Amino acid sequence: MGITGEAGVISPIVTTVSNDNLVLTVKCPDRPGITYAITGLLASVGGNILESQQFNDRESGYFFVRIEAEVPGGLPTIENAFAALAANHGMTYQISQANRPMRTLIMVTKDSHCLADLLSKQHEGRLPIDVVGVVGNHETLRPLAEFYGQDFIHIPITKDTKPEAEARLWELITERDVELVVLARYMQILSEDMCTKLAGRAINIHHSFLPSFKGARPYQQAHNRGVKLIGATAHYVTADLDEGPIIEQDVVRVAHDEDERELMAKGAEVERQVLSRAVRWHAEHRVMMNGQRTVIFS
Repeated sequence: MGITGEAGVISPIVTTVSNDNLVLTVKCPDRPGITYAITGLLASVGGNILESQQFNDRESGYFFVRIEAEVPGGLPTIENAFAALAANHGMTYQISQANRPMRTLIMVTKDSHCLADLLSKQHEGRLPIDVVGVVGNHETLRPLAEFYGQDFIHIPITKDTKPEAEARLWELITERDVELVVLARYMQILSEDMCTKLAGRAINIHHSFLPSFKGARPYQQAHNRGVKLIGATAHYVTADLDEGPIIEQDVVRVAHDEDERELMAKGAEVERQVLSRAVRWHAEHRVMMNGQRTVIFS
């Protein structure tokens, strides 16, 4: 593994993707024979199952399954037959090319830790994403984005210009065929309309102090209260601020002699870890919506 490209610019490492490897995710009312029907269809076309996970939710009565399979000929081999199968079983489903990097737009403000982590891991091949741009409402992180060879788009936003800024953002998402939007410490609230447009494909990260320590300097507030655990939460973006379906969470212990600066450093590290795991699981089609909750086939 090496670094190539122009001086001062890191180019991403390119990986080879097989067109025959597919990921099938299915949600449907639970009843006997569903797994048999799916695996039987795959077997009928010479498919070879590489990974399979399933979950029966007794509360909702829904069945969830994720299957990765090698299918000769790829998607065209099974798409019509699977559509018919899905209609018979009331399935909501998705068939995706396995390991294909997901086209991702990252949004930032001034904090660099999450952006740096995502771009570094993408470059190293540890995240199956294809970053197609970095949007910032400040110019602060342009040098970091451009160091990794990424296009930085400055979209300033104020209370008065928010409609125009979001119109530009949506235009960018459409133009670049964006599949996933990551709010990597983007310190602006998306409108209800934008949240609706991005439902199920926008991930946010925040510290897990909410709602206990709202407002300015949450780490100072936490330090003043003598907290012993700090953490981070990655969730899907909804119109209900910081209340979307949770994808991943983690915590780290803090000691009585650690100050605000040390809490912020630990908080930044756990935010990096939680966000990158959530992004990876989403990009690998391992996250499925279950009402206000998620099913994670990790």
